[in-house]
Amino acid sequence: RFDVRPPSAEPVRRRTRYRREGFHVSSPPVDFSQTGRSENCGLFGSCPAETAYIDFFTIFIVRIKHFTTRTIMKKQLLTAAILCCLVIAGSTAAPKSAKKKPKIPVSRVQTHMDGYLGDRIDACIRVRVCSEDPDLLVAPMRRQTETSLWQSEFWGKWTLGAIASYRYNKDPELLRKIEGGVESLLAAQQPDGYIGNYAPEAQLTNWDVWGRKYTMLGLLAYYDLTGDKKALDGAVRLADHLLTQIPAVRQIERTGIYRGMSSCSILEPIMLLYNRTLDEKYLDFARYIVDRMESADGPQLIAKALDGVPVSERFPLDDPSRGWFVWENGQKAYEMMSCYDGLLELYKVTNAPRYLKAVEATVTSIIADEINIAGSGSSFECFYKGKALQTEPAYHTMETCVTMTWMKLCYDLLRLTRNPLYADQIERSAYNALAASMKEDASQIAKYSPLEGARSAGEEQCGMHVNCCNMNGPRAFALLPEAAVTDYGDELFVNLYGPMSSTVRLDGGEVLLEQATSYPEQGDIEIMIDPRKSFEFTVSLRIPAWSAVSMVTVNGQSVEGAIPGEYLRLKRRWEAGDRIGVKLDMRGRLIRQGGFQAIERGPVVLARDTRFGDGFVDETVVVQATDGFVTLLPAEEKPEKMWMAFTAPMILGTDLEGELAEPRQIMLCDFASAGNTWNRNIRYRVWLRRTLNLMKPDGNER
Repeated sequence: RFDVRPPSAEPVRRRTRYRREGFHVSSPPVDFSQTGRSENCGLFGSCPAETAYIDFFTIFIVRIKHFTTRTIMKKQLLTAAILCCLVIAGSTAAPKSAKKKPKIPVSRVQTHMDGYLGDRIDACIRVRVCSEDPDLLVAPMRRQTETSLWQSEFWGKWTLGAIASYRYNKDPELLRKIEGGVESLLAAQQPDGYIGNYAPEAQLTNWDVWGRKYTMLGLLAYYDLTGDKKALDGAVRLADHLLTQIPAVRQIERTGIYRGMSSCSILEPIMLLYNRTLDEKYLDFARYIVDRMESADGPQLIAKALDGVPVSERFPLDDPSRGWFVWENGQKAYEMMSCYDGLLELYKVTNAPRYLKAVEATVTSIIADEINIAGSGSSFECFYKGKALQTEPAYHTMETCVTMTWMKLCYDLLRLTRNPLYADQIERSAYNALAASMKEDASQIAKYSPLEGARSAGEEQCGMHVNCCNMNGPRAFALLPEAAVTDYGDELFVNLYGPMSSTVRLDGGEVLLEQATSYPEQGDIEIMIDPRKSFEFTVSLRIPAWSAVSMVTVNGQSVEGAIPGEYLRLKRRWEAGDRIGVKLDMRGRLIRQGGFQAIERGPVVLARDTRFGDGFVDETVVVQATDGFVTLLPAEEKPEKMWMAFTAPMILGTDLEGELAEPRQIMLCDFASAGNTWNRNIRYRVWLRRTLNLMKPDGNER
């Protein structure tokens, strides 16, 4: 009989930290209160195999010290040792297999989009992405003379957009351009690991750590794409150099502006690096970043989110006239959302509920207070309760970097939670704010896309030929095919509708999904399901929140349960040739806010445009509607390079006598097409001022 109880009453503390060369028992022991397991779990109970392996071997060594030749003979000792080895072999079954493995994301979905969005994506890749010379973007990192600006973000942003674009179209020329950019960047890495544009004496100030973030993201994306270890090694050296500076030189929240949010957003690539290396120091550094975010000087993104503080009220400036782009400003939209992307990555590893709750609470606040009718927000790149103020013209609204980061945050939450709310947000942004940001010929991506006025190119920044939104916008366009159809286990999610085809590898097999439709020009969609083999899986259809009445059929048979804002889950054994029919509510919807009106149709916002020549776009009107719905008629003619055009009945101006008293059919186009020539003489307008009528109870009805 072999007694495996420890010789003392003190329970054996389990140690589960490992080295690559094998098991390594180290201190401190695992805190089992964070794992949901008891520290006193049985030796062969629910503890993982590697824990049992370490414990059993430790116990055996301890017990063997108590054997003496007076109480046990050599034969008995040998028998006990053999028994121990047999138990170890049987219970652990090759402990190496239980080691953690690096997490490199592998997509199981490949989607190709046609129609309007597909054309916009192709144009963006062809004109905006492929025309760039990444070596020019590396040049500031070779000079290293900067003390205040953000040139070093441009390489990372372009590389992320280019890699996502290559994953979409598999263009070998684009891949060669990406490879050349990575080679140029790595050649600029300093012996100590630093890659950046800042002079040594200016490092850790202003945008320095922010730029390093984008460099790390670009290198890791390239490693994920190609498996090139040089890119991973470059990211490791860059991160390790940062770890020698922070917190030794100063705390991270004091290394950049906006209460450290720009620097703390490096949390995302640090977590991605941890997932690819499993080096605990990166996880420790990520936790340090979160601790400092919650410090007195930090932006307190978790505490304020959980306390329900609106994003515009988190450390607002007391006196904006003293400076806007300063450390004290805690309202910066883009940087704040970037920090929450990193927090989601930390949540995926730790499963700490408050991290996810903080992100979701913040997104709820942004939707309620900031996101406007076109799916974006911000003024001067900051949150300002813009949803309630969207009818008032404001300077520098709807920055494309804000639009892109908002879409990315929603996409990350969509993948994690499978909540269709986030797909609704992505769709609104895609067809309106994002599509409007790119010039019709794709030669430029605007920095700002106001809801009225004229469109124009942004400035060239930092003494270079580009700006932040030129580099960031393509990432949002390339995100759309990834978000259109997603998967989880044996469930397939149709998040976006439109002419497209998707190949999806579910757990049970591969499925080809094709959408035949002109959506959103029309609301009828036919989805063809073609599994390589017949098997049971679920097709989950997003029923848009705006679609008041939706109808779904499977092979011609009506299906109940299509609820706005939810997924309709169709679980069955699917056969090749099965068909799903979807019909969405494409009636015009009248949206009222204060003394203004706007019209939506499906996911698309409509606008007046002076190219129609049917009156002054700034004139007051009363849109004619019944029960909140507007009768829209397709326009017989429309200006060149305009996507969609309709007419809506309106009473114009302030005169109710004669012919002006009768409704007229006024032309409207999709918001993305409005002013898309970027001619300053062409004006457009989304929110139409409503004429006041004192003879009516609510003051505005005819």
